[in-house]
Amino acid sequence: MTEILRRPRVLAAATRILAVLLLPVAFLRSPARCRYLACQWALAMRYPAEDLAGLSAPAHAAFTAARTEAFWRDRQLIGLTSGHRDAAHQHRLFTDAVRRTGSVTEARRWVLPPHESAHVRGTALDVRPTEGAAWLERHGSAYRLYRRYDNEWWHFEYHADTVPLRLPYPDACRPSTMVRMAG
Repeated sequence: MTEILRRPRVLAAATRILAVLLLPVAFLRSPARCRYLACQWALAMRYPAEDLAGLSAPAHAAFTAARTEAFWRDRQLIGLTSGHRDAAHQHRLFTDAVRRTGSVTEARRWVLPPHESAHVRGTALDVRPTEGAAWLERHGSAYRLYRRYDNEWWHFEYHADTVPLRLPYPDACRPSTMVRMAG
């Protein structure tokens, strides 16, 4: 058990050391942005499967700025598990959830159909680890990144002009759901 708890700490420490080692190369590339570049390179090596492509430009900029600050100021790593999804992928996730839960209503508590998903719009981010999500929940509003759902500690959305309502789960705002909850 101790080994399982130690592994993420070792990987986080190695990622921080790697970023420090990358600083001179990043400085040669862009002196004004060297900390940003070194952080992004190190995190790309730590989380090689993450894909920031398809995020809207403002969501991408907000996320990379937030994770850079978390990394250098608070020594916190934030990885991306899932960002933009095309409509076909979101549809597969939704139909899988319907099959798994046995109902559309129950599936919508965890996955929204493509036409309602912020992932399809490129403004939603599923992050990891839990400590990174906790950092983003505390500091994300400075970057216009907000945790949206009580039942999804990992799900954040970029909102440029508004502070979105925090919901218990993704489908909580539908009128039929609200009537059911009230009645």
